Amino acid sequence: MLACVSFCALVPWFHYGIPSGHDFEFHFNSWVEVLDHWRQGVVYPHWAAWAHYGYGEARFIFYPPVSWTLGGILSALLPWKIVPGVFVWLALTLAGLSMFAAAKNWLSPNNALIAASVYALNPYHLIIVYWRSAFAELLAATYLPLLLLCVLRLEARGQRMVAPIALLLAAGWLTNIPSAVMMHYMLGVLVIWIAISSRRWNVLFYAAIAVIAGAAVAAVYLLPVWHQRTWVSLDQVLSPGVRPQENFIFAHTTDVEHDKFNHLVSWLAVCEFAVLAIMLFLSRAKRAARFWRTMLVLGAFSALIMLFITSPLWKYLPELRYVQFPWRWLLVFNVALALAVTFAIQKWWARGLVCLVLLVSVLVGAQRILAPWWDHTGDLWEMVDNQHDRIGNEGVDEYAPTGTDPYDVDQNAPLVKFEGDGAANIMIQLWDAEHRVITEQASAPGELILKLFNYPSWEVTVNGRHEHAGMTQHYQMTVPISRGENRIDLRFHEGWDRRIGAVVSFTTLLAIALWYKRGSRSSMAVPEG
Repeated sequence: MLACVSFCALVPWFHYGIPSGHDFEFHFNSWVEVLDHWRQGVVYPHWAAWAHYGYGEARFIFYPPVSWTLGGILSALLPWKIVPGVFVWLALTLAGLSMFAAAKNWLSPNNALIAASVYALNPYHLIIVYWRSAFAELLAATYLPLLLLCVLRLEARGQRMVAPIALLLAAGWLTNIPSAVMMHYMLGVLVIWIAISSRRWNVLFYAAIAVIAGAAVAAVYLLPVWHQRTWVSLDQVLSPGVRPQENFIFAHTTDVEHDKFNHLVSWLAVCEFAVLAIMLFLSRAKRAARFWRTMLVLGAFSALIMLFITSPLWKYLPELRYVQFPWRWLLVFNVALALAVTFAIQKWWARGLVCLVLLVSVLVGAQRILAPWWDHTGDLWEMVDNQHDRIGNEGVDEYAPTGTDPYDVDQNAPLVKFEGDGAANIMIQLWDAEHRVITEQASAPGELILKLFNYPSWEVTVNGRHEHAGMTQHYQMTVPISRGENRIDLRFHEGWDRRIGAVVSFTTLLAIALWYKRGSRSSMAVPEG
């Protein structure tokens, strides 16, 4: 049922084509790169070889692996033209299943199915699908209902909930950083509310353990990011246009196109705020129930954090600014909205009317404010061909090595050129994503200039001896060579940070399993109540 409901989101694709949102090219090019890495024998990619038109970037070190791994798997199994659609369908279906698994603990199976359907096709998910193409963020929506369920069980089940909460937080880190930050704040708000309302302060202790354990489980990804963060331009994620102060509800900037999208998502946010408020009002007779109060707390916090009055929080609260867009909190808000719609009204026609209102709000936004952009099969094949023909793509600034200016490079530069007093005969033996082999015969000493941004993880050997690579003023890698025949071998080296991170992740998973087993035994030995 949920698979069919999720498929409804793709029906316009058959007429208009493939929605090409803000992040579509980034994700699609990543899937092409990942598939090429696997075919070259690289199991865990690091270097996006054809970003910045062939100069490369450390994308796969810093961007969480779950979404690009799933995209790569789908790309290996399916034609390119249907990969984006299958990814979206799968993400929406998983989100619906997650909500069903959570909602059936409070609602009947039929009502839980309604809540799951509303959650899967909520307006913000449609914004992601048709305007943003933020595939990793859409995938992270799967974790939020389960996190809500685990947090509400924390008071009664105590330490048994530490393991599932930690695993959900780890999944957030491994899927999408902004979503992971929101998950931690969602956890914090709900746990503080539970502690105050029930005076069970031990839930704060259990939540803190879960936060630490979740980060440790994701250490295989987080430790390399932490260690190598100064090697790239991560500060670009908060460049003008993508900072919180420019993306509150109905914010205005000097960028007309930016404001159009902001007004679109703001319009939908206001519609959702109104629907949740009405649902809570209609069900006010049940406001003593924890379920009702949970929806109020979660919905109110998510709504307030999107408003400009909370700008001091975005400035001073730890890591909150890395969510970038305050309206991203609609991802969390819709957990409360889907549950409230089902909880407040029981008649099918009334539920259908609410869903119709939400759908119409999206259609009005598409017609009156900003229409989606569309690609077709030929556009996808052009992106694939640009990588296979060594043309490359634009890349993203934040993953380029520190000090580089990707907009100041020669896109048509040769892969390798010789600079020196004499001449050189250059042969490229291998030019894979993370392994390159060049042979050359030089009549005089000089240096080779490669179409490759210098990055500390590249190891260079010349005639079997390790060589320190230099760089030009544009951070292109240079390799000194001597007169005569030379063999230059470049390999992207996996650092100690990944190995230690893997050990920490494995050890923490083992510890979590033991903790969960111990908690289960304790609960069996001491009956609840």
